[in-house]
Amino acid sequence: MIYYGLAIIVLIIDQLSKWLIVKNMFVGESFQIIPHVLYLTSVRNTGAAWSILQGKMFFFFIVTIVVLIVVIYYMQKIGRFRPLLGIALALIIGGTLGNFLDRLFRGEVVDFIHVYIFTYNFPTFNVADSMLCIGVILVFIFMFLEEKKEKQHGKK
Repeated sequence: MIYYGLAIIVLIIDQLSKWLIVKNMFVGESFQIIPHVLYLTSVRNTGAAWSILQGKMFFFFIVTIVVLIVVIYYMQKIGRFRPLLGIALALIIGGTLGNFLDRLFRGEVVDFIHVYIFTYNFPTFNVADSMLCIGVILVFIFMFLEEKKEKQHGKK
């Protein structure tokens, strides 16, 4: 199915980008891409977003497996028939697997995209995190459009 292919592409891009960072940058090293906006900064994270739950690897393994089971279930049940939802779930699968593989093989997640939004120093993230966020946003858009469609059909 094409959506699982997209998930694999996301996973490959995520892992390749992390490998390049690990092989070419020291932890803590930073390169300016766009002054005061975008940097490549090599950091490691043993927790989740914003470094919460540091060192809780077993917890993340369990949560990841549960999330993957649920997302794959919805992919098989609905996503493969609905392009927007299929793409969203594929991004979530690819992103989830990307960070899962980091935890499994490295014992930590490699983060490297460092953004400043005006004066806010946004936590450093990676491709997998980006795909997860985009996937979740697309799920919300899908749900909104489905609800709107149901309301329109209900009025006829």
